Amino acid sequence: MIELLISACALSAKLAGPLPECRDFSYLYDAREVSVMTCMMHGQSQIVRWKQAHPKWNVQRWQCRARLVRESRV
Repeated sequence: MIELLISACALSAKLAGPLPECRDFSYLYDAREVSVMTCMMHGQSQIVRWKQAHPKWNVQRWQCRARLVRESRV
């Protein structure tokens, strides 16, 4: 799997207190169809679409990486 990982912080949290609410959002792609290089080349346009759909979040950074299928988050 190829993962496009978006790290973003809520805009309202920046005004409310010293520790903003930040989260990671991820899109997973089949490695047979999308390479890490393809993700890097087209990731910025995906970030723009994500930002339009989530206007209350500010993207801090993003990255593309290979992700093992058995890897999971708790």
